[in-house]
Amino acid sequence: MRFGYTHVLRAAVVVALAITTACSAEADGSAGGARAQGGGPGKGGPGGPGGRAGSVTLSASDVMAVQRGPLSEGVAVTGSLLPLERADIRARLEGDLVGVYVREGQPVRAGEVLARFDPSDQVGEARSGEADLASARTDLATAEWNRDQTRELFKQGAVPERDLKSAEQAVVAAEARVAAAQARVQSASRLARDTRVVAPFTGVIEKREADAGEHVTRSQSLFTIVRNEMLELAAQLPARKADGIVPGQPVVFNAGGTPFEGKVARVSPTIDPVTRSITVYVHVPNPGGVLKGGTFATGRVVRRTLPNALAIPTAAVRQAPNTGHPFVYKIDGGAIAEAPLVLGAVDEAREMVEVRDGLKEGDRVVVGNVGLLGDGMRVQILGTDERGAAAAPAAGRRRRPGD
Repeated sequence: MRFGYTHVLRAAVVVALAITTACSAEADGSAGGARAQGGGPGKGGPGGPGGRAGSVTLSASDVMAVQRGPLSEGVAVTGSLLPLERADIRARLEGDLVGVYVREGQPVRAGEVLARFDPSDQVGEARSGEADLASARTDLATAEWNRDQTRELFKQGAVPERDLKSAEQAVVAAEARVAAAQARVQSASRLARDTRVVAPFTGVIEKREADAGEHVTRSQSLFTIVRNEMLELAAQLPARKADGIVPGQPVVFNAGGTPFEGKVARVSPTIDPVTRSITVYVHVPNPGGVLKGGTFATGRVVRRTLPNALAIPTAAVRQAPNTGHPFVYKIDGGAIAEAPLVLGAVDEAREMVEVRDGLKEGDRVVVGNVGLLGDGMRVQILGTDERGAAAAPAAGRRRRPGD
């Protein structure tokens, strides 16, 4: 009985060891298969000694050939186009308006009558001043005659010197009354002219704030007139970007989908200490009033134009992580190669940048974010062969014997 139990126990242990050995072998086989499929390091595997470099497949839109063409370097400006001149026309006297002759949006000429006050008081004051002036001039003439007669009598000894002095003082007093009367006439004439509200310059009525029959006070606003044949934009530029901007440089704008041009008129001589910016004033001709005041416009000041620059898209330029130097991924013989660059002018409108060194015309570069790339990676461009030439259509190939 003891011998039978021991025999059975030994048999169970042997079976358990056999099962354990089989499971271990199966696990090892599975792990080995995963390493082989993943291409782990090892002789002949990708990434190891004797292995192949990685590869990438790109579409035709991911690659662009380096070409020559015109390139414009500029600084972007934005802002609202405002009339070059605006005037707030106010009443110069108090009174009743007997007529208002213009409305909003109406063009007017310099000197054109916009409104008129009741001139009764001013006309009466002017006539009274003219009468006072005539009377003062008569008194002056009489005083001058008396002085002349008294002077002759004094020379003959017929009158004392005191009478001569009195006659001369009377002339001086009469001259003062004439001057005062002339000033009163001038003031009354000016008030009479002020009853006619006229346009100070040729422009367009922007606002009308009074109506006929209304009683207005002195300095009350009547009209706002703008001169819109020339608009102005005041653009704030960072000081580092304002270097090289001078009056006369062209400015290309776009407002509401309509392109137009202007010129730099003035540049502020100082830097704002808070924003560290410089104000650039741009004049934009507006014949016919096509552009409206307050229109928001975007554009750029053109610093210089290169007629035949070697250029690539800015999306193709990358920066080295350690040095920050620019480079591109160039396709060279069916493989990716890093090409360090020396860059020049930047055309922000077209998103192109000048290449001064590092590439030549016809080189192909990778544009945009296409994933991780590396120097020496093999590249296949869809629709082309490995050299970048267009692949022949499959239907156009001749069948060889044995195919």
